[in-house]
Amino acid sequence: MKHDILVLNAGSSSIKFTLYGCPTEDSDPLHTDAAGQIERIGSTRARFHARGSTKRETLLEQTLENRERVTHEQALETLLDWLRSRPEGGRLLAAGHRIVHGGAKHFQPRRIDDALLSELQRLVPLAPLHQPHNLEAVRALSRLDPALPQVACFDTAFHRTQPELAERFALPQEYWERGLRRYGFHGLSYEYIAGVLPRYLDEPSRRRVIVAHLGNGASLCAMRDRKSVATSMGLTALEGLPMGTRCGTLDPGVVLYLIEQEGLSAKAVTDLLYDHSGLLGVSGISADVRELLASEAPRAALALDLFVYHIIRQIGALTATLGGLDALVFTAGIGEHADAIRDRVCRQLRWLSLELDPDANRCSEHLISAPHSKVKVLVIPTDEDRIIAEHCRRLIAAPDHQDRP
Repeated sequence: MKHDILVLNAGSSSIKFTLYGCPTEDSDPLHTDAAGQIERIGSTRARFHARGSTKRETLLEQTLENRERVTHEQALETLLDWLRSRPEGGRLLAAGHRIVHGGAKHFQPRRIDDALLSELQRLVPLAPLHQPHNLEAVRALSRLDPALPQVACFDTAFHRTQPELAERFALPQEYWERGLRRYGFHGLSYEYIAGVLPRYLDEPSRRRVIVAHLGNGASLCAMRDRKSVATSMGLTALEGLPMGTRCGTLDPGVVLYLIEQEGLSAKAVTDLLYDHSGLLGVSGISADVRELLASEAPRAALALDLFVYHIIRQIGALTATLGGLDALVFTAGIGEHADAIRDRVCRQLRWLSLELDPDANRCSEHLISAPHSKVKVLVIPTDEDRIIAEHCRRLIAAPDHQDRP
């Protein structure tokens, strides 16, 4: 009988999903059977979009009308009903979840049980935008299908190879022991890129690599021999680059000032830094780089200038950490599609003997550096869902292959 793996990425108002078919041979690659999302969760008119693998189900759209607001559980019930109705579908082997924060204990994917769920709930303050909704999807799915194995894949796990010095804050020892450290995020994306780098670069060219995961959430990762040694994000997903709505690195004194002098509550500061800062806050127009590039407003230009400035600054610091740079990789929505941003970043990195091929960059080819460039520059699409599905397949097939608390 055919087996499938369902990958879920749950947010506050949407659930994105990808369904992978498992070949009978473990060595054969997974293939995508269906993908889509349910959006407007929390409203009375949620929308379900799905693309299947057959011509009949190329595109399915429906509105989930409800007198009450549609919950994550109702959205997932609709998804499961659709999956069961597909004549091409198989039995669900497992569901894999992107869990943003795994804390200091979790280095590998884990099969989810009540004890793990309780541990992850305690990490909600470290990822308030994502963790609660990630865990709500787990709970909802366990109510709908209690027998279905669920697997947690952590966005922080890839960075556990960082040396202690890269993780430390200059705070008293007691806070380190309580888990206050620089964790880093976007690890599933970086894990995918690290895994496919040998397809694009020979061994000498992939020894010292910086990967720029540039999307609505954005970060950079320095890899030595395809392992994380430093990253721009820290304890939470606020640190580092300015993002769509997040502020990026901020003098802690700014937070104290907002509380003590402006009279903002902790919740108001959280809302400001997570939801009303970054490209949106500076531009006053949009968090979307495409809209800012198309705008002639001075504040739109300022927001993009600030974004590029911090990318350059962080790349300089990470290059110093690596002791040089062999390759720079752009990935995620902005990194893969915004050639203008890539051009601006690379122009300011010429001091690294890095040169773009303008035509290759404009066409978003995989290799966009000029032949004489000493640093290779690449555009590689990321695939976090596939990484999660592969972890699910390995973990369910060999349940002892997981970290232990």
